[in-house]
Amino acid sequence: MSELINAKGLNCPQPVILTKKAIETYSDIIVLVDNDTAVENIRRLASSNGCTVEVTEENGVFSIHLLKQANVIEGSDTGNNLSCDQADVKAAAGPTVIVFTSTAMGTGDEELGVLLMKSFIHTLLDIKPLPEFMIFYNAGVKLTVKDSDVIDDLKALEDKGVKILVCGTCVNFFKLTGQIGAGNVSNMYDIAGTLSRSGRTIKP
Repeated sequence: MSELINAKGLNCPQPVILTKKAIETYSDIIVLVDNDTAVENIRRLASSNGCTVEVTEENGVFSIHLLKQANVIEGSDTGNNLSCDQADVKAAAGPTVIVFTSTAMGTGDEELGVLLMKSFIHTLLDIKPLPEFMIFYNAGVKLTVKDSDVIDDLKALEDKGVKILVCGTCVNFFKLTGQIGAGNVSNMYDIAGTLSRSGRTIKP
């Protein structure tokens, strides 16, 4: 019996992540998605992992049937060929630090940027290696409040060993004292020191 994954309505790259995990365990998989981008990403992932792919469509829902072939090394695809997955880049000397200065990812449409940021932070849970530090300053500190849409993911990243620094001056400026739900309220000395020692700094 095929393992069924219902990825309809999920934002990129969640359909890919779910499929990648399923390929590690199952040899017969059906993935349901509702957009062409997800179909193509899953098709490339499956092909790189030695799976045959059959796609059917009905009323806007795509059914992707994957069959893993014998004598294929599992995990041969790291996601590098996917259009919205993180590249597996060899880390430079020093810790990897991700800085967040806003609640939105990129510039342009604010609503889209918020969705992208939420997806980015959630995706970090499946990226290897994890960043060693995440630093939040300016409006980025709003992502760390107790009722933030990403607070559960931030706590999960903390549990995995990621150190989260939250700018104390920014917390005071936005009147968020007592509302921080993840990380440690820090100071500019620690933030500047962490950035100066970083091997790679990423700003989504």
